Amino acid sequence: MLAAEVIAVAVFLLTYAFIIDGRVHRSVAAMGGASAVVLAQVVPWDAVPSYLDLDTLLLLIGMMIIVGTARESGLFEYIAIRTAKAARGSPVRVLVLFALVTAVVSAFLDNVTTVLLLTPMLLYIARTMEVSAVPLLLAEIFASNIGGTATLIGDPPNIMIASAAGLGFNDFLLTMGPIALLNLLVVTGMLAWIAERRMRIGPEQRQVIRRRIEALNEQSAIRDRHLFGRSVATIVLVVALFFLHGFVGLEPAAVALIGASVILLWTRASPEAIFEKIEWPALFFFGGLFIVVGALVETGLIAALAGAIVANVDSTGEALLIIAWFSAFASALVDNIPLTATLIPLIRDMGLSMDVTPLWWALSLGACLGGNGSAIGASANVVVLGIAARERVDITFLEFLAYGVPVLAVTMAIGTAVLWLRFV
Repeated sequence: MLAAEVIAVAVFLLTYAFIIDGRVHRSVAAMGGASAVVLAQVVPWDAVPSYLDLDTLLLLIGMMIIVGTARESGLFEYIAIRTAKAARGSPVRVLVLFALVTAVVSAFLDNVTTVLLLTPMLLYIARTMEVSAVPLLLAEIFASNIGGTATLIGDPPNIMIASAAGLGFNDFLLTMGPIALLNLLVVTGMLAWIAERRMRIGPEQRQVIRRRIEALNEQSAIRDRHLFGRSVATIVLVVALFFLHGFVGLEPAAVALIGASVILLWTRASPEAIFEKIEWPALFFFGGLFIVVGALVETGLIAALAGAIVANVDSTGEALLIIAWFSAFASALVDNIPLTATLIPLIRDMGLSMDVTPLWWALSLGACLGGNGSAIGASANVVVLGIAARERVDITFLEFLAYGVPVLAVTMAIGTAVLWLRFV
């Protein structure tokens, strides 16, 4: 192994060790790892922008500005109160409702956008009910990643796969949609059972919570009606553009930045106050981690590993299982975009000796669901945990792992079983 490859692996492992340990903030760990691979010239300075994934970072910044501005109107408290009333004071019903909504919205919008909109509401409901927010937040994360598998636009790897394989929106909806629905029902049931035990409340406390929620007036939660109306209009505009971005030629990041500009200009909100509420630690974490993973891509290690795994595959069924599970566990540790980009040409090459149609679906399944495996497995995970930490709700790496690995195993088992029955 060459020196550059040794450095890339060592920095990668050391960075993750610091993240798991938790005594060093994950943003600092990621920035330190990025600095190390750049200092050692494993990642040339000129190549840094190509690994930073500006589409993701700018999408995050734009949506954080929109959410930060809208929050001042009381919009999220208003929706949270309405949701809590619909759940009749039951934390488990709140979990189920938000899991369903999150999955459906994530199928058509970027996962990060979805969780940025919904996380403040969940935290408000948990505070109002005086129950742990952790099961609610975990359900939101898992549902967002599951929902993203259902459609072509639900997760970036699906867009890349559709372009490489010539698959359409309906192809994804008909193939991955049923898998996502089945996984959502199973995982929601698992989490509802866990939540029932963790957030168990007696009949008297339930009545107290119900009376407290019924006493809340969602109209009084609106602090600024002009800002409320303009925030709703801006979010509707942004959501519409997300649906239509392929037709109007705008990337999701551009849509988010346009929405951020509109809401700041229209509401005359103080940019200094809004920019302070941006989750800067999450952004620096992403940037640093992208570069650390970029070192593995730059040295060819990810491509070599993937190539070695699929080199001796003899049948479509065997290849389906290997690609699905390899991409799932790899996506729990590294960004799924470079991983998908690495595996696409390998699958194309395998098309010379076998039918690779099932392999595209296996890659989609693993790359999207792998994000549930760890706290840093998907952008949505990091954003939710960052917002929660600001509200003093901490979910450690190991705590997330205790829930994420079983969810990853169950959802992948269901998904690969469905694909096997259909294609093999």
